[in-house]
Amino acid sequence: MVNIGKENEREQIRNAIKDLWELLTEEQKSYLMKFVSLQRFKKNESIYHEGDTPEYLFCLAKGKVKIFKEGIGGRHQIVRMAKPEGFFGYRAGFAGDQYSTSAAAFDSAVVCLIPLSVITTVLKENNEVAIYFIKQLANLLGHADEQTVNLTQKHIRGRLAEALFRLKNKYGTEADGKTLDISLSREDLASLSNMTTSNAIRTLSAFASEKLIAIDGRHIMLLDEEKLHKVSRKG
Repeated sequence: MVNIGKENEREQIRNAIKDLWELLTEEQKSYLMKFVSLQRFKKNESIYHEGDTPEYLFCLAKGKVKIFKEGIGGRHQIVRMAKPEGFFGYRAGFAGDQYSTSAAAFDSAVVCLIPLSVITTVLKENNEVAIYFIKQLANLLGHADEQTVNLTQKHIRGRLAEALFRLKNKYGTEADGKTLDISLSREDLASLSNMTTSNAIRTLSAFASEKLIAIDGRHIMLLDEEKLHKVSRKG
C-alpha cells in the first residue's frame, strides 16, 4: 500500500465522495480535507481483515474491490463487490464492532480513506449526512436480504445468471456494450454465486453452448440478456 502523489489528490477525493461532498458545509469540507487521504492497493492486496478494529470509512475512487467472508478450508465467499464512488467497510465502524468481513483489491484500486472519528464529528453536526448514511445502510440491508434469498433458493443456473447481472449493474460493460467490464477467475465467480468452481465452469459452458454468453478467457460477453433474465428469475 503506497500513498499517491499530492497532484490532483483533492480533485480525486472530491470526485470519489461527490454525493457526500455536496451535503457538506464549506467549513466541513475544509475539516474533512485535513484528514482524508487516497491510497493505492495492488491486485489482491488486503484493505482490511475480518476481526480488525475499524479505523476508516472507505470509498472506492477507482478500480474494483471485493468484500468477502472467510470460509472453511480457506475457501471464501464474496458477499458483494464495492461500487465505484461507493462507500464500504463502515457498518462495523458505526456499530462499534470488529470487521465481520474482509476486503481486498480485485484489480489495482484507489481508495479514499476518511478516519471514523472525522466522519463521526461531521455526522453529529450535519443531519443530511446522517440521513445519507442511514439510506446507504438501509439499501445495504435490502440488497443483503435479496441476495440471501437468491443464493439459498435459486438453483445454480439462476444463481450464476444473477451474479452476471450484478456484475453488469456494478461495473458496466466495455465499449461493445456486452462484455462485462471485469476480468473474473472461475473461483471468484463461483464464490460470488455460492457454488463450487467445478459447477461454475460447467454452468458457464452450458450458457455458452446455449448462446446466452460468450467466453474469452476471463472475459464474459452477455449475448442474450432476455433469456438470461428468464434463467435468473426462474432460478
